[in-house]
Amino acid sequence: MNEHSDSQPVWALVTGASSGIGAEFARQLAARGYQLVLVARRRERLEALAADLAQEHGTESHIITADLTEAGACQQIANEMAGRQLSVEFLVNNAGYGVPGRLVTVDWATHEDFLRIMVNAVCELSWLLMPAMLEQGRGHIINVASVAGLTPSTAGHTLYGASKAFLVRFSEALAAEGAAYGVKVSALCPGFTYSEFHDVTGTRAQVSALPSFLWLQADEVVRYGLDSVLRKRPRVVAVPGRVYRLLVWLNGACPPLGRWLANRNSHRFRKLD
Repeated sequence: MNEHSDSQPVWALVTGASSGIGAEFARQLAARGYQLVLVARRRERLEALAADLAQEHGTESHIITADLTEAGACQQIANEMAGRQLSVEFLVNNAGYGVPGRLVTVDWATHEDFLRIMVNAVCELSWLLMPAMLEQGRGHIINVASVAGLTPSTAGHTLYGASKAFLVRFSEALAAEGAAYGVKVSALCPGFTYSEFHDVTGTRAQVSALPSFLWLQADEVVRYGLDSVLRKRPRVVAVPGRVYRLLVWLNGACPPLGRWLANRNSHRFRKLD
């Protein structure tokens, strides 16, 4: 159940809720007693998820279809919530994807859409929804980053690691700003996780050859993320999986080694063309 004892419904908003880690966030938040605002482009998937959550947990879900690459999408979400008199106490900025290829081999419009979802939308939704949390003296924000934001970047998928590094630093700043007001913020930084992500980026064949110990399950990633931000003293940077925590530590202890390992193995998880 959620951490509030009153009988009023407590709402959580999840972007990119139609599949993968986002859908798993919705399931686990519902299991903890939250009501859901589900945001994604694919309404039929959101409707199916909402029906499942209602049947399994009695969860009320509001569906908002939005394309976060479009200017004004975040304000549209906020307006629809205001029209339905909804105020969220839990925000999960999860929507995201990767763009394969080198920087200059991909058209700028594609990069611009990517940055709108991965950077702009996270900042704007936080800017729109965090004030109510600060005012009521409680709230949680999880920004789904990646271990790629904590380790050296390589050729290919050029903006991905950079965008995730931004989310880590952004989350650290938000956590510092919200701490005195009871608002907890965490950057969740998973490694390779079973989802549709690599099918979308066209790297499924490459990453399927990676050893099994590098793979995480979506449910364990989400559980670690929720436990991290709901702690009395939250993990501002949450890295699920002992292997990935070790890799991050090694990179911090010996950056040249981390850079060498990343570049040596990048062909196994990065698509250049």
